[in-house]
Amino acid sequence: MKAVTWCGIRKVGVDTVPDPKIINGRDAIVRITSTCICGSDLHLYDGYIPAMKPGDILGHEFMGIVEEVGPNVDQSKVKVGDRVIVPFCIACGDCFFCKKQLYSCCDNSNPKSWLAEKAFGFATAGLFGYSHLTGGYAGGQAQYARVPYADHQLFKVPGEIPDEQAVFLTDIFPTGYMAAENCNIQPGDTVAVWGCGPVGQFAIRSAYLLGAEKVVAIDDRGRVPERLKMAEDGGAITIDMRTETVYDKLLTLTGGRGPDSCIDAVGMEAHGFTVDAVMDKVKAATMLATDRPHALRQAINCCRKGGIVSIPGVYGGVVDKLPMGAAMQKGLTFRMGQTHMHKYVQPLIERVQRGEIDPSFVITHRMPLSQAPHAYEIFNKKQDGCIKVVLDPAA
Repeated sequence: MKAVTWCGIRKVGVDTVPDPKIINGRDAIVRITSTCICGSDLHLYDGYIPAMKPGDILGHEFMGIVEEVGPNVDQSKVKVGDRVIVPFCIACGDCFFCKKQLYSCCDNSNPKSWLAEKAFGFATAGLFGYSHLTGGYAGGQAQYARVPYADHQLFKVPGEIPDEQAVFLTDIFPTGYMAAENCNIQPGDTVAVWGCGPVGQFAIRSAYLLGAEKVVAIDDRGRVPERLKMAEDGGAITIDMRTETVYDKLLTLTGGRGPDSCIDAVGMEAHGFTVDAVMDKVKAATMLATDRPHALRQAINCCRKGGIVSIPGVYGGVVDKLPMGAAMQKGLTFRMGQTHMHKYVQPLIERVQRGEIDPSFVITHRMPLSQAPHAYEIFNKKQDGCIKVVLDPAA
């Protein structure tokens, strides 16, 4: 089959690789009909996530048709021919954490947990296509994928929901939704969102779905004007971090109090125009730091007293000069983590069915799988108005 493989820093290829096979009794093989490039894939592309090997198959946002199931799969839940969503985090459904609906903390799905334990103390769940720290699973930017724990992992897609809506239920819609849910939004609340990439876009819309009165979106109009335009189309008030002082503007918009909650949808590769952002970039370039947490610092400083900082943006190492004094003195609550996907997929399917949201709004580019290297390049360089790329494995 054809698959997108990691070949080194800022190098991906489309190679012919062996077809996946059933390994364990609860496995399924899925023929992929739609797959996407995620913003967090760029952390792999840029070399910020360790434990990648040349030839690793990328991708964790994919869906398709079940082609084969293992002998122990409960076929009352999933069977050959079903059209399915594949959540990006892999969960067994039976462990301590899965029973608490903390699916991205699954204790059984990461076969290389010892690697993550060395780095983080404890391992996260297995993730598709996201380094050997998260299990070394082959990803879904390919024509086929092996899916473990298939009778818990796969969600059937109603026939009336097309791929271009359903595929975003594999990651970015639930991720944006959980980020907004973590804000404990109350009537009258103002939510500020740093980063208007795909997750930020879904966080904006999810905040409104959950009852926010006002959502403020922050990004760089000089570099990515299309992202702020998409945020405005979703009802957000926008701040241009290039020409406006974010802290001052947020105080003006909130009567001097600050946002009730702040969402960092940027993560470890934040850009900025302040001294700390420049220092972060220099440190990362000289291998003196792993992450660039400028957006997180700003979110902490801007959040009102007693507010919530929600972090869906990916961090992979140690952050420098985090203003923990400000967070403590203001009594902030931090909520973060990989998305507990299996908790959200079905409720969000129902929201799509009711017409509350059309997730396809985020698509800017559709390309064949063979053009994945070009797609990664324009997405990474913010060229051609690229916000979200959907790849067709059959093209």
